[in-house]
Amino acid sequence: MATPRDDLDDELDDAARRPRRRRRRGAVWCAGLLFAVVSVVVGCRVAGTDGITPVPQLLAFLPWLLVPTGLGLALTLRGRWLPGAVWGVALLGLLAWYIEPYGKDRTLTGTPVAGLRVLSANVEFGRAADALVPVVRAEHPAVVFVAECEEHCRATLLEEVGAAYPYHQAVAASGSRGSLILSTYALRGTEGVPGTMGMPGAIADVRGHPVRLQLAHPVPPLPGQVALWRRELSRLRAFAAAAPHTPTILAGDFNASQDHAAFRRILDTGLQDAARLTADRTPTWPARTTPALGVQIDHILVSADRFAATRVRFPHLSGTDHRAVLAHLTLYAPRAASGRP
Repeated sequence: MATPRDDLDDELDDAARRPRRRRRRGAVWCAGLLFAVVSVVVGCRVAGTDGITPVPQLLAFLPWLLVPTGLGLALTLRGRWLPGAVWGVALLGLLAWYIEPYGKDRTLTGTPVAGLRVLSANVEFGRAADALVPVVRAEHPAVVFVAECEEHCRATLLEEVGAAYPYHQAVAASGSRGSLILSTYALRGTEGVPGTMGMPGAIADVRGHPVRLQLAHPVPPLPGQVALWRRELSRLRAFAAAAPHTPTILAGDFNASQDHAAFRRILDTGLQDAARLTADRTPTWPARTTPALGVQIDHILVSADRFAATRVRFPHLSGTDHRAVLAHLTLYAPRAASGRP
């Protein structure tokens, strides 16, 4: 038979346990909220859609969602929430899977036609034009794609390195709308891809082989212009798919990562991210926090059946919030010319 003393002890024990139960419930609620947010973003990645704001913005930072997921798992342990632990582990597995570079790596055989370096840089309203000059002189890229290169930037580059790059194609405009392609190979200008910011195009004669060159610079997926961002990436996809048998280099600031469905649709036309060949997801933006923190939105895409990449680097340029991309490429002859069936 319980005594008043026993009843008092039970009440004291229950009072002592009550704060612990509240802390556990709080941990469970916090973990559930974190997992719910991450699940929406990962769910869109699985479904192959970029969704609506804020999903497109968060998709760019998909690898960094490992942080809130890991925190959520710690909270599930604190709250002793077994279903939540299973949920968190599943999210970690999916995130780890999608961190791997997208697209299949091909080993090309046949006849190499030419080795060439390609450099792509966003110089942020032309502010990094002076910093780009020594990089171009040191690396000697055969083709240079320069986004946000306004009048002063174009004049600087043509004056400082123009002698080594007698061929160029530009969209002459101010601010972020200007852009420039420099080439050591003879160029034939094309209309380029229409967009809010300048995206010039050309066909280069690389030792008798025509190579399509196209600068990419769609608008960023800011709230209110996600639909425009999709349309401009779709135009780049249409360009990539228009001539599948002509080797192509599509390079620039895509304002998109491999975790965006609109960007992956460009790769699905037969292009391959040069950084894929080194399994490298080094962030290119924002430059102040790279490579420790950021996203890879600057890319050099090449025809997977005609180009091999042996090395990709990401030079730092002062004056811009982007890191440049430098790819060492080899152009191969068509399969019929290399003796392959």
